[in-house]
Amino acid sequence: MESTRSIERTIPALRTVEGGGFVVHRPFPTRLLMDFDPFLLLDEMGPVDYAPGEAKGAPDHPHRGFETVTYALEGQFSHKDSAGHSGNLLKGDVQWMTAGAGVVHSEMPDPEFTRTGGRVHGVQLWVNLPRRDKMIAPGYQEIPSAMIPVGVSDDGRVRVKVIAGEALGAKAVIQTRTPILYQHFSLQPGASVVHPVPRDFRVFGYALSGEGVYGADKQPVRAQQMIVFSNDGDTVAFAAGSEPLELLLIGGVPLKEPVVRYGPFVMNTEAEIRQAVVDYQEGRMGTIGARD
Repeated sequence: MESTRSIERTIPALRTVEGGGFVVHRPFPTRLLMDFDPFLLLDEMGPVDYAPGEAKGAPDHPHRGFETVTYALEGQFSHKDSAGHSGNLLKGDVQWMTAGAGVVHSEMPDPEFTRTGGRVHGVQLWVNLPRRDKMIAPGYQEIPSAMIPVGVSDDGRVRVKVIAGEALGAKAVIQTRTPILYQHFSLQPGASVVHPVPRDFRVFGYALSGEGVYGADKQPVRAQQMIVFSNDGDTVAFAAGSEPLELLLIGGVPLKEPVVRYGPFVMNTEAEIRQAVVDYQEGRMGTIGARD
């Protein structure tokens, strides 16, 4: 018989300022939780409303040794990198970027969005790469909102966008290098979910908005809180309260490898980190060409 995982602990997100000055809510890494193997960081960017000309972004910055998953909930961003890739990230889109051996990346508000202003809201997840894949060539999987599989419960009160893994009969189109689930659930008031998860997965939930309860022990959760589920059990459970609940369910198989991080570099040894810094400083990760 399947058992439901209990809540191990609830972690509030730390409010901080990153990049060119945009506000983020970060449950980890903080002093309460340094990482969540195989995940290295979770940032909720906004929600924040910008007046015309005020929108912020993240200018040219390097990455090596991990993947970044950017999920745009509101707003419009342009991105470029030192490998010659460029594009736009629109409302509901997902960009799964594998930094691998190293890339210089820029994420800035789209010029038209900067001109008009508007709401910015998004989530960025850092996924650690196993040692065997640390130095693979950089690459992208970019999925427009309309192409992200969606599952709906039989009663129509629960909807889920499946970025990675499977949920409510929908299967993700993104391919991951290690087993990962990443799902955005939308629950109407009073709706509940009991969702299967493999026993070898570490799983957490992050509430974007609303309020509800999590786990077999039905502990309360509200926006900007992370729920760490216990490792025991075949399912996770959550339910909305008197208002709609928007939450992310994220999990993966721990790599159980040494992690050494220095800013945007995540490697397995101090020597590899030192080499990453030298490679960036000496231009081996390239530079971003002139913008239009």
